Amino acid sequence: MRILHFYKDYFPDSTGGIEEVIRQICVGTGRIGATSEVLTLTTSDQLAPIAFEGHTIYRVHRDLNIASTGIALAAFGELKRRAAQADIVHYHFPWPFMDLAHFAAGINKPTVVTYHSDIVRQKMLLRLYTPLKRRFLQSVDTIVATSPNYLATSTVLERYRDKTRTITYGLDKSIYPSADAALLAKWRAVVGEKFFLFVGVLRYYKGLHILLDAVADLDYPVVIVGAGPSEVELKAHAVRLGLTHVLFLGFLDDIDKVALLTLCYAMVFPSHLRSEAFGISLLEGAMYGKPLISSEIGTGTSYINVHDETGLVVPPSDAPALRQAMVTLWNNPQQAQVMGLRAFERYNTLFTAERMASNYMALYRELMARHADQARL
Repeated sequence: MRILHFYKDYFPDSTGGIEEVIRQICVGTGRIGATSEVLTLTTSDQLAPIAFEGHTIYRVHRDLNIASTGIALAAFGELKRRAAQADIVHYHFPWPFMDLAHFAAGINKPTVVTYHSDIVRQKMLLRLYTPLKRRFLQSVDTIVATSPNYLATSTVLERYRDKTRTITYGLDKSIYPSADAALLAKWRAVVGEKFFLFVGVLRYYKGLHILLDAVADLDYPVVIVGAGPSEVELKAHAVRLGLTHVLFLGFLDDIDKVALLTLCYAMVFPSHLRSEAFGISLLEGAMYGKPLISSEIGTGTSYINVHDETGLVVPPSDAPALRQAMVTLWNNPQQAQVMGLRAFERYNTLFTAERMASNYMALYRELMARHADQARL
């Protein structure tokens, strides 16, 4: 079975939550019989195919980037060529150019869309895009929501509930590197024995300004891993607040990120807008057995983190509530340890890459059988 994934960003050019999910789907389904390809955009002039962890990456040069929407005219023909050789075309939403490419390429293969997020911020452009979006989502065979929480709260998915099902994200810890004792000791010397950790791209919806406000009256060490468009603004805010106990580490390689996930006391994930549809790094915290703090925004974050079970869930944009949650965990290490164990148990039950891959393979087979039946009619 040949699967073609299509999304605007992917390794090695870009590392983010959706990229990691596509990677985990490709690796996981590859172990149980699928052959995966990823078609993506790049700003590089090196367009040769890339072999990556058992699947192949094809790239076309990005011509424009408007409102976070990559555009590449060469993608029309390349999508058509790659889809002709595939059994399933797997789209990753949102990416408005993808909708247009789907129709321009005349795709007639079984299609699935993983619906990663509503479009939240670009309200004016969304009005222009809505007719194309609705036509695209109506045309595909199946839409996948990434958590029951998101399916229940998305007004977009409500229109397509008859063709939407839920397959949650999953992670495979075995493909993460292992941090040895020397690396752990190195980072322990930098960050100390007890600290809160945030990992992610520094974007507007991550709520890190709320986290900084929350720790203004505390002296708990906070380590922030990641880079992104909000980095300069956040660092300036930390300086204004005099936060000498907040450490911005920038982008780190996976091995260093694993070391910090291993060492941290708890994960704090203050995303306050629905643009945060799931929270891969929050799930990584659960995978490493850490207690979690997140906000209730009606998305997958509260499917990963169950209040008073795997951690604490607070109202969004509420710095005092976030501060109190951090105080509660900091002052109750036994409770924090129990929550971390429960977080790992929940990951192991619901969020493994093996479970995700099995669910996607079942869906792929169902779509192929359905199209075969339709072709016989």
